[in-house]
Amino acid sequence: MSLRILVVDDHAVVRRGVRTLLEGHEGWMVCGEATTGRDAVKQNRHLRPDVIVMDLSLPELNGLDAIRQILKDRPGTEVLVLTMHHSEELAREVLQTGARGYVMKSDADENLIRAVDRLRQHQPFLTSTVAGFVLDDYVRRGDAVQADVVTSREREIIQLIAEGESNKEAASTLGVSVKTIEAHRGNIMRKLRLRTASDLVRYAIRTHIVQP
Repeated sequence: MSLRILVVDDHAVVRRGVRTLLEGHEGWMVCGEATTGRDAVKQNRHLRPDVIVMDLSLPELNGLDAIRQILKDRPGTEVLVLTMHHSEELAREVLQTGARGYVMKSDADENLIRAVDRLRQHQPFLTSTVAGFVLDDYVRRGDAVQADVVTSREREIIQLIAEGESNKEAASTLGVSVKTIEAHRGNIMRKLRLRTASDLVRYAIRTHIVQP
């Protein structure tokens, strides 16, 4: 039985390289590609892949929020994050979304096939460095749970605004009215106690809704 894989990255050269590596493995096929987080969510519903290999720095909908929507739609999907960004905080957020694999792009030649094979068996794959600081963080934090400050829809709007979209453009992207975007934007600014669009962009970068 073949393994169906969806590749998500906004750079064509990366998608080609990942496809070449994956399809060199017998029985594996790349069933589709996506260039934005929003497209990844749609492709997951339509193509129903077994594994998704995806970047975090994606336009329209960032990787973290895309993963949350993907796993809400199809909880059985295995998600492997393939990223150039490496930090304890980011790895922790990735795992909190429900993704079970984390590989650096610089290590793809060595780890990508191993990681996908582990996820194919519904087992997690973390490099030793990531596994080490995740374990340390778990011990340090215990059972502490941090509630989300903003809703998933508000996070989508924050990303679109941070990426430079106007209220009209964001409304078109999300399929809602301009008044709805304006209302959400006002609520976001009040909730986060922000004053300017620059404050909102800094918040988006700090919370990994967008990557600098």
